[in-house]
Amino acid sequence: MRSAVLAAAVDVLTEHGLAGTTVGAVARAAGVHETSVYRRWGTRENLILEALTEQLDAAMPVPDTGRVHDDLVAYFGTLARLLATAQGEALLRLSVERDDSLPDRRLPYWTERLERGAVMVRRGIERGELAPDADPGLVIEAVSGALFTRALISGAPLDEDFAARLVTLALTGALPRPAAGP
Repeated sequence: MRSAVLAAAVDVLTEHGLAGTTVGAVARAAGVHETSVYRRWGTRENLILEALTEQLDAAMPVPDTGRVHDDLVAYFGTLARLLATAQGEALLRLSVERDDSLPDRRLPYWTERLERGAVMVRRGIERGELAPDADPGLVIEAVSGALFTRALISGAPLDEDFAARLVTLALTGALPRPAAGP
């Protein structure tokens, strides 16, 4: 039931937007009773957040190739491909859309997503690929922010090459620097 309801929630969100995503609409799409959905998730907000989280986390596994550059290119290439789809764009818009009827839980949602990416940067720091004082969150925000901006605002093409160029740009600022002379 859980899988069916979460998949239905993503479908309803994609098709009808946040305002049109009700527990009843999701229950009908999943072929379950509305009370079953309320019993499991309690609120529409909990259902929507879990559906978004599961969709993005399943679509974006955290790679471990042994090189931070390759990890980030794979990760953000996957994100670029996802954001270039109608479903990916809808998920992004829904995750940043404000609904005054719901408490604002976007910060924990995005904090958790950024933390998944920061793991790759921390591994690069531990391996000596990046400066010890490199800021993992800032590296991830630099790349993801540009991808999100392109997806939401500019309409310019999103592809793996663009993601790879962003990763290279972000990482050059996080490379170890030679020690200053006397």
